[in-house]
Amino acid sequence: MTNLTSLLVANRGEIAVRIFRTARDLGLTTVAVHSDPDADALHVRAADAAVRLPGAAPADTYLRGDLIIKAALAAGADAVHPGYGFLSENADFARQVQDSGLTWIGPPPEAIEAMASKTRAKDLMRAAGVPLLDPVDPAAATPADLPLLLKAAAGGGGRGMRVVRDLESIEEALHAASAEAASAFGDGEVFAEPYVERGRHVEVQILADAHGTVWALGTRDCSLQRRHQKVIEEAPAPGLPDTLRERLHTAAVAAARAVSYRGAGTVEFLVTADGRPYFLEMNTRLQVEHPVTEAVFGLDLVALQLRVAEGAALPASPPQPTGHAVEARLYAEDPAQDWRPQTGVLHTLDIPGRVRVDTGFTGGDTVGVHYDPMLAKVVAHAPTRAEAVRALAHALAGARIHGLTTNRELLVGSLRQPDFTAARLDTGFYDRHLTTLTKTAPDAGTAALAAALAEAAPAPDASLAARLGGWRNLRSQPQTRRYSTAGSEYEVQYHPVDHPGVRVLSAERHLVTLEVDGIRRMFHVKRNSNNTEVYVDSPLGSHTLTPVPRFPDPQDRTEPGSLLAPMPGTVVRVAEGLTPGTAVTAGQPLLWLEAMKMEHRILAPASGTLTALHAVTGQQVEFGALLAVVQEEPLS
Repeated sequence: MTNLTSLLVANRGEIAVRIFRTARDLGLTTVAVHSDPDADALHVRAADAAVRLPGAAPADTYLRGDLIIKAALAAGADAVHPGYGFLSENADFARQVQDSGLTWIGPPPEAIEAMASKTRAKDLMRAAGVPLLDPVDPAAATPADLPLLLKAAAGGGGRGMRVVRDLESIEEALHAASAEAASAFGDGEVFAEPYVERGRHVEVQILADAHGTVWALGTRDCSLQRRHQKVIEEAPAPGLPDTLRERLHTAAVAAARAVSYRGAGTVEFLVTADGRPYFLEMNTRLQVEHPVTEAVFGLDLVALQLRVAEGAALPASPPQPTGHAVEARLYAEDPAQDWRPQTGVLHTLDIPGRVRVDTGFTGGDTVGVHYDPMLAKVVAHAPTRAEAVRALAHALAGARIHGLTTNRELLVGSLRQPDFTAARLDTGFYDRHLTTLTKTAPDAGTAALAAALAEAAPAPDASLAARLGGWRNLRSQPQTRRYSTAGSEYEVQYHPVDHPGVRVLSAERHLVTLEVDGIRRMFHVKRNSNNTEVYVDSPLGSHTLTPVPRFPDPQDRTEPGSLLAPMPGTVVRVAEGLTPGTAVTAGQPLLWLEAMKMEHRILAPASGTLTALHAVTGQQVEFGALLAVVQEEPLS
């Protein structure tokens, strides 16, 4: 048995904070590593000690295994936990950790290596009797093989994946998937297999010790995905026949034994509409969605990882599961704008209710461009699925999240969507429902009224004369305020009382109580520090309002056809042959911008001529930077 005393987490954000929480409970000293942008991040503040990794980009910091091992030795750590992402599935890093005399909190390097390539892993699984989809040679594909799914052989997280529905686009899709995979994982190998329409993504959590025991800890459904990345997960996977569950458990244990697995891992399957399971991949690390399994089984998987690494034996069988758990990933992104990630200051993050919140942020933290845009994981556990789903939706609906656009409304809408509540789940959920789920938010007029009343309310320390004078002026002549939100503008003319359909019960700087159509509502109002945005939260919804100046700045104009960077990022590709003077068509991809671990296409806004091109491959650009200009063709 090894007796661990100090743990370094080779990661950042939410997962580092979560691992530190367990390590602290077990009496371990904790060590964080951080890039320069993360110098004051929550995971650094949560650790007993922290070591700087100079630089900002992951390649210079969290992917520098040599620097991380040096940090662990310097800080006196005797173990390294990789979390997920970054170096968590890097066999060479695992070996280097062990060769340095440190304990690796993960599976043997040989197991990581065996599963690192999806193509090689499938060969192993075929030999172990695990069900597989037959591979397809893209060069020999026929219409009968369509649709196809192109997948990067290395890595995960949806990078290097493309769905192909016609033979003419295979070559372009292969090139794009390979380029993205090479950029993300340093390996451009891509393979093809049948794309299963309306399949379910179901996985099995496994945990194995060094004494021959392998647990299959139930199933999880992770079918609700955007860009092949999970959004909502739950355990157990609803609606599976017992025979199918048993088959999945058996296959997962066989997969683990085939590579002499040790520690926590996940075996992922695609389940067809008629209930046939096929192996997708094995993740040789802790999964983002592990909390739903923890909730259902009453376990701490990180604590078990540490005990297994110390050499402890697992009991012969796991505890019995109880109830149902659902997890939602709260992202700083705009689902209505092609899932565009958001950066900036997160002024408020407050999620009420009896839910578990795993996060790497607190109010006042900055969400930067270099890392994944996930703000938090919110988990509800209840005796039944319906209760867990309802509790999670209620907590998210009541959350106050200020400063950044998030997918919160999408999550609430998804959890209350009839197909989801009836457990009709498949990976095409957002293909069918995204437009409905991202429709314009409820009318913001009442929220604008509440914001205006709060703005007009005197400060708590104002003199009695100022208070009375303010209200007297409002009664003699209506006041006007203008706000914009989601592309709409609202002009509010108001007295402190007497509005159509609305009765003002009270108005303070941060809380306005209105009676709307006979129903009393409370509106919480908060302004950011420089007064450029007003946040209004109520049971009618949450709104971010921008005060509109009476006299707009005439310089706030952009040349027609200008393509501006929608976020800070790196230009990773420019369309082949694109130069000033090139004719382009509306919707044609011109540039590819990478930000926050996602690749975004910059499209031609109209058909016409490219008159300017300012972007080059490898260039770092700021938000709003001019990338190119397209002069629209005049109508004939």
